[in-house]
Amino acid sequence: MAASPAYGEEKGGSSSLGEPEYGHDPASGGIFSSDYKRHDDLKEMLDSNKDSLKLEAMKRIVAMIARGKNASDLFPAVVKNVACKNIEVKKLVYVYLVRYAEEQQDLALLSISTFQRGLKDPNQLIRASALRVLSSIRVPIIVPIMMLAIKEAASDMSPYVRKTAAHAIPKLYSLDSDQKDQLIEVIEKLLADKTTLVAGSVVMAFEEVCPERIDLIHKNYRKLCNLLIDVEEWGQVVIINMLTRYARTQFLSPNQNESLLEESVEKAFYGSEEEDAKDAKAEAASLAKRKPYIMDPDHRLLLRNTKPLLQSRNAAVVMAVAQLYFHLAPKAEVGVIAKALVRLLRSHSEVQYVVLQNVATMSIKRRGMFEPYLKSFYIRSTDPTQIKILKLEVLTNLANETNISTILREFQTYIRSMDKDFVAATIQAIGRCATNIGKVRDTCLNGLVQLLSNRDELVVAESVVVIKKLLQMQPAQHSEIIKHMAKLTDNIQVPMARASILWLIGEYCEHVPKIAPDVLRKMAKSFTNEEDIVKLQVINLAAKLYLTNSKQSKLLTQYVLNLAKYDQNYDIRDRARFIRQLIVPTEKSGALNKYAKKLFLAQKPAPILESSFKDRDHFQLGSLSHLLNAKAVGYQELPDWPDEAPDPSVRNVEVPEWTKCTSREKRKEKVEKPFYSDSEGESGPTESADSEPESVSKESGSSSSSGSSSSGSEEEEEEEEEGSEEQSEDKEEEEKRTKRKKEGSRKAAPGSTGSPSEEEEEEEGVKKAKKKALQGKKSCAETSSEEASTSESSSSGSDSGSEVEAKWRKMPPSSRAGPKEISLLDLDDFTLAPPQPVPSSSIVSTSLVTDLEGLTLTDTSLAPALLSPAFGTVRTYELLHRMAGEGLSVEYCFSRQPFPGDPHMVAVQIQISNNTDAEVKSLRVSEPKPLSGMRIQEFPEIECLAPGDTASVVMGIDFCDSTQAANFQLRTQTRHFYVSIQPPVGELMAPVFMSENEFKKEQGKLTGMSEITEKLTLPEKCQSDHTIVQQVTSAANVGRVPCGADNEYRFAAKTVTSGSLVLITLERREGTAAQLTVNSEKMVIGTMLVKDIIQALAQ
Repeated sequence: MAASPAYGEEKGGSSSLGEPEYGHDPASGGIFSSDYKRHDDLKEMLDSNKDSLKLEAMKRIVAMIARGKNASDLFPAVVKNVACKNIEVKKLVYVYLVRYAEEQQDLALLSISTFQRGLKDPNQLIRASALRVLSSIRVPIIVPIMMLAIKEAASDMSPYVRKTAAHAIPKLYSLDSDQKDQLIEVIEKLLADKTTLVAGSVVMAFEEVCPERIDLIHKNYRKLCNLLIDVEEWGQVVIINMLTRYARTQFLSPNQNESLLEESVEKAFYGSEEEDAKDAKAEAASLAKRKPYIMDPDHRLLLRNTKPLLQSRNAAVVMAVAQLYFHLAPKAEVGVIAKALVRLLRSHSEVQYVVLQNVATMSIKRRGMFEPYLKSFYIRSTDPTQIKILKLEVLTNLANETNISTILREFQTYIRSMDKDFVAATIQAIGRCATNIGKVRDTCLNGLVQLLSNRDELVVAESVVVIKKLLQMQPAQHSEIIKHMAKLTDNIQVPMARASILWLIGEYCEHVPKIAPDVLRKMAKSFTNEEDIVKLQVINLAAKLYLTNSKQSKLLTQYVLNLAKYDQNYDIRDRARFIRQLIVPTEKSGALNKYAKKLFLAQKPAPILESSFKDRDHFQLGSLSHLLNAKAVGYQELPDWPDEAPDPSVRNVEVPEWTKCTSREKRKEKVEKPFYSDSEGESGPTESADSEPESVSKESGSSSSSGSSSSGSEEEEEEEEEGSEEQSEDKEEEEKRTKRKKEGSRKAAPGSTGSPSEEEEEEEGVKKAKKKALQGKKSCAETSSEEASTSESSSSGSDSGSEVEAKWRKMPPSSRAGPKEISLLDLDDFTLAPPQPVPSSSIVSTSLVTDLEGLTLTDTSLAPALLSPAFGTVRTYELLHRMAGEGLSVEYCFSRQPFPGDPHMVAVQIQISNNTDAEVKSLRVSEPKPLSGMRIQEFPEIECLAPGDTASVVMGIDFCDSTQAANFQLRTQTRHFYVSIQPPVGELMAPVFMSENEFKKEQGKLTGMSEITEKLTLPEKCQSDHTIVQQVTSAANVGRVPCGADNEYRFAAKTVTSGSLVLITLERREGTAAQLTVNSEKMVIGTMLVKDIIQALAQ
């Protein structure tokens, strides 16, 4: 392995100089080394000062654990490294500790302070791992520490840590159930969490700790229904099962009217006139109370949101939705689950077994649901026996008069199978079909009689047992079959079959008076060698013949009873004594002797051949208890439907003021305003989100909040179809066009007074023009540091402000609109522009803007964001100070332009100044020593740099999406300087332009651990849209994404090296509060970016 040579070098010499040789695989070398030296090499590597050796050792140890090897003796050596600063080592140490903390509790307790420090670690994975290890140490003494850790983790900014907190709750509860009340508080807090990562885990904790506290679910019911589709698969299973029980307690049965109709029909058929007269008043009252069933909207929400999950790739999710529909849906809607369950029959045999168990139960009550898929239940020769038997069960349940001929043809082929258990089950299935469907009874009976001549004894035996049950229905018609079966007693040796034949002959001995005594004679001969079940039937046959035909069988009966009197089995001895006293009259025999014939030859009801799954539906489908047909530990009964619906208002959630007006409502409002009042239409929100004045935003906010209160509750809005979004977007476009026309006509009218919103819009435009003028003056070379750039902007702003304002006032209205749409005309020109920005006037003429005014491609709010590289202040960094460089000073900046040689490299612009009196010759980069994976593309050699001159060059660096420094040498003819360039995380990405829908789609894929959320407070000077966008784009090279909501800003970029998406959402809350969310599969980049953006917004 890679560590072995490195380790040898560290020790100082090779193994030939007396050093021990370490085996490459510690797991495989255990046979040859003595126990006391086992893992010594790993222990030494863990004790070394080199992180690379520690990492190598931990990788080998975790690999051993993965292969099932015991690595517990390394616990002391590993636990010492829990405080290691290397994050990779730390992660693997926690993986090890989670595995062995429960076994080595005393040693783990020694490091508990380190675990507590780990809970404060900036890395979310370390915080989660520390909590996981802490909850794995199952010692009652640390319960308070665990409780505190769980409470803190439940408030963590990372959803992954909150998920781990939810996992720790059941562990703590099993350790100390007295903590239940405190844990319920944490569960209540976590249930309110809006992230999909946490939802499944906290519902699992709820089910383990307090499943009876249904009141905790009320407020979160709708949220759980809506999040369900995005939760991970096993979380979906837990939530669906919990919501099934919840719905059974909170909603009325959707099939209640059908059951009431069935009851009324039964009463009419069976009830007498007197009873009807008595119950007339009660029935009238109940009919008055009975209302037509209207499904609760929340009940419908659950059914609608679970239906798409029938297409899940996870069989457990499909099964959970199927049981939910079976237990909660109206009968007319349950059919949708059949297709999904049949699809699961193509899966592994284990999955098939569970699914078929549930289908067998469903097919008894809802036979029509599976009838179209009858062929899917045909048996394959490759199916295991238990699957074959379950499919037979389903086929038998689905059998009716229309399809019975097809099913019986199938059964005929099954009887020829080599699988004896399966053949026996098929014969029983034929018997059940014959019992349930009268018209095929004779056909089945004839077929079974033909099987009596089969060579296989087991087939014959099973046929006899089934025929016996069928003959009990019409014995008089089938005396020939009874005679045929009597002949089989010589050949059949299976005890159950022999016993069945003897019972039939005894029960219907009057139909075969000549054969019955002869059968008894044969059985008396072999009585002592028979099985107990056969002996009991021989005694019964003897008693029945004694009572009906005593002449022929009196002596035989006494002989059999005498044999039975001395049998080894006490049941047989007791039966013989009892029957002797009952049938043979003596002086001692009591009154029962008179009724012996009635007792023995009473008419017996025919057996009902029923499915073994008939009463299983009282268990919740899909549960272990249903599978075993016995109540398993921890099973919770499915509650009965309530008679009256509980109050549905308990599920209503009070929405805070700042969230009441959603973007969808705002869009509608924008469309509706012109129809209601002209003044509102004129002073409504302006087109550009960036140039929107504060007073207008306040006005629109107040009007929208009043609109939302009148338009109904948030729940009704959630249930709208998503198609309305697209319509509202189209309407918005039309509304914008009409607004432009109105504004144009207003401006054209002479002497008209501008509304307040117009004046403020002009002021905002002035600010923009100032910004443009400033940016024309600035360049990368002039600003040596961030402080210098900010001071320059403030000074030059005051100078040029009045001039620009005067120019702006003189400009015609059409050209004033120019800055709004500039960014959307020639994006390519801007992205390829050099880092020194050009004045805005030279980019696009005002007349061209006027011509193209109505042709914007996307929302005009994109304008300031897309051109951040060209118009924003470019920050410069010092690479070599002139004192250290002996008169040579070097500065660099990230130009945010694609590097021409390689699109996966970040372009770094380097400015070299010669402050000496002599020429600097052959200036070049040499000996670049980048870290593994990094690449550096040197700039072309500068042959000569005159005194006082400045040269600007571009070099490309592939940072591999990390903020680690790229090290290299800067050489001249005489000297060389060691320098390094370390990129801010925001410079490792390039802007991406996407629509709002694309942004939402991609954001939906990057949830869970790929999402980092942080709350922040915006300072007073960072309240305007323009400032916020400018600060975000200065911190990171991102592109603005259009957004329908006024209080939300979206940005998108992708990392230069790997092309991983980075999505940024900044949502303004009430007052100065805001929430920043970064979605990226690169968690490290996401975490660092959040810090940088918050820092930029705070400045």
